[in-house]
Amino acid sequence: MAQQRFVIVGGGLAGAKAAEALRDKGFDGKITLVGDERHLPYERPPLSKDHLAGKADRDSMTVHPAIWYAEHDVELALGIGVSRIDRDEHRVQLADGSAHAYDKLLLATGASPKRPPIPGADAPGVHYLRRIEDSESIKDTFATASRLVVIGAGWIGLEVAAAARQAGVAVTLLESAELPLLRVLGPEVAPVFADLHRAHDVDLRFGVTVAQIAADGVTLADGTEIAADAVVVGVGATPNTQLAERAGLPVDNGIVVDAALRTADPDIVAAGDVANAFHPVLGKHIRVEHWANALSQPPVAAATMLGQRASHEDLPYFFTDQYDLGMEYVGDASGYDRVVFRGDVAAREFIAFWLKDNRVLAGMNVNVWDVVDPIKALIRQAVPVDPQALADPDQPLTAAEQ
Repeated sequence: MAQQRFVIVGGGLAGAKAAEALRDKGFDGKITLVGDERHLPYERPPLSKDHLAGKADRDSMTVHPAIWYAEHDVELALGIGVSRIDRDEHRVQLADGSAHAYDKLLLATGASPKRPPIPGADAPGVHYLRRIEDSESIKDTFATASRLVVIGAGWIGLEVAAAARQAGVAVTLLESAELPLLRVLGPEVAPVFADLHRAHDVDLRFGVTVAQIAADGVTLADGTEIAADAVVVGVGATPNTQLAERAGLPVDNGIVVDAALRTADPDIVAAGDVANAFHPVLGKHIRVEHWANALSQPPVAAATMLGQRASHEDLPYFFTDQYDLGMEYVGDASGYDRVVFRGDVAAREFIAFWLKDNRVLAGMNVNVWDVVDPIKALIRQAVPVDPQALADPDQPLTAAEQ
């Protein structure tokens, strides 16, 4: 029997962890990992956190050292994009004209920053954050800029603002919504992050529309001009589905896959930021742009590629660090009808729970630690809880179960 050939498209954390999982599961065939960045696969959270703050170097972000790939017989094709997937021939065509045949293919192509249709969005001095060079370019501006404008008060925008303030740069943060993270956290919890950044002298401007971006600042729709030495745009990300679309695979806010991360083509799977996967616990498709997914999905994708039964059931999880605030969030709050707080919100030491019909959908712990597992248990049980017990920090979380 001929040696099997597996190809992984995507040189990020998900791609590297998939190669690792395949070898851990005993696959002894050929593995080729193709990435359009010239760097070894690396983790992205530090780009807006420790690396941006000057606390982490490039090597500390690398998933595996170069010798790991050699020792595990993983062929690297870095700095080269994939131009086409030929599903009939089971072949991927690379931008340099070379090609790789595959028996199974993993798409871990990630996402790209959204570029708003605003004049000047690509002007000199306007930064987006996705790759290591982006992070280093923004970090370099902290050394020379005195005024920074950040467009977008999502996770990336807030983390960049925090890093800039800690570097002594004045920050104006512009957001079209009325609060930061409003879509994710809702009006009950989002003010925590507005208050946090105000306490660190960030000039927050909500409900505004940017009309034009220039190298020396931003003009709002009402004519207000805000001077800046640099601008960072963080208004979301778009999954890199172009390859899948050209190959005729179903795409809907990402590459559509089942719980086993299998696409409509049984020989192609997808994982990481680009995968819109059916979640058995949540009962719906969901695409999660976070590090945790890039860690937990690859073993499932690898098992599926090897013909083993597998299902990705880890709950969505993400974290942030801003100033002296550390936070973890788990679950999916969509459709909630009530928020219950446990602890001291004003002191930013609390847990927030999003409920629907008194069932816990999601939880967020702020400067309170070692509670993620019991929060997950409450979500998975999907049974009504006692909101009063849930809110009482003197009672164990298990006491909220009815």
